[in-house]
Amino acid sequence: MQEIQDSLALNETVNQVLTKEVSIYDMITQGGTFGVIIMIVLFLLFVAAIYLFIERFLTIKRSSQIDENFIHHIKDFVYDNKIESAVELCRRTNSPEARMIQKGLQRIGRPLKEISDAIENTGRLEVYKLERNINYLATIAGAAPMIGFLGTVIGMIMAFMEIANTEGQVDPKLLSSGIYVAMLTTAAGLVVGILAYLFYNFLVMKVDKSVHSMESSVTDFLDLLNKPVVK
Repeated sequence: MQEIQDSLALNETVNQVLTKEVSIYDMITQGGTFGVIIMIVLFLLFVAAIYLFIERFLTIKRSSQIDENFIHHIKDFVYDNKIESAVELCRRTNSPEARMIQKGLQRIGRPLKEISDAIENTGRLEVYKLERNINYLATIAGAAPMIGFLGTVIGMIMAFMEIANTEGQVDPKLLSSGIYVAMLTTAAGLVVGILAYLFYNFLVMKVDKSVHSMESSVTDFLDLLNKPVVK
């Protein structure tokens, strides 16, 4: 008898779990055509945010990796007047700092202002490469909640239409479709928007850190050119 009761209790627990899973699925599919469309759009925005974050993070991380002895080797080459060796080292080093310093090395012998301008122009291009596509994350962060709120408005319109078209006492089940759209799309939009916002700010901080490192290396290089030993 006890075994039968345990078996019945287990079956009841399994049924409850299955019911919860079906309920989650119903929340997505029973919101009507508009609800499904909005959820698909939010899902695509979520995938795009994840892709942009990973792609930009890896790009910025690769650009930030540089040999700590790089600038010291450059200084040694310049002190020994081995400019071609310094340029070759920059070519072998895949980093924004190396490309900026290479541009300056190729203009040694010209006025310092011209060297500084060339480095600055190259620096702008390097910063653009780091920041490329990051603004899309900011767009997703702003657009996703708005799309979710659009679902809320559509859901409430659907709910009031059900009320208007119903005679007599309103059955709560008639309102379920509109309520699903209103609540689910709002929550999904906020989740996608918050994640995209966090991704955006994290990448901006990483870019700022990389820019600071670039400026530090370039400043050391320009100070090197100001010394009397450099011709």
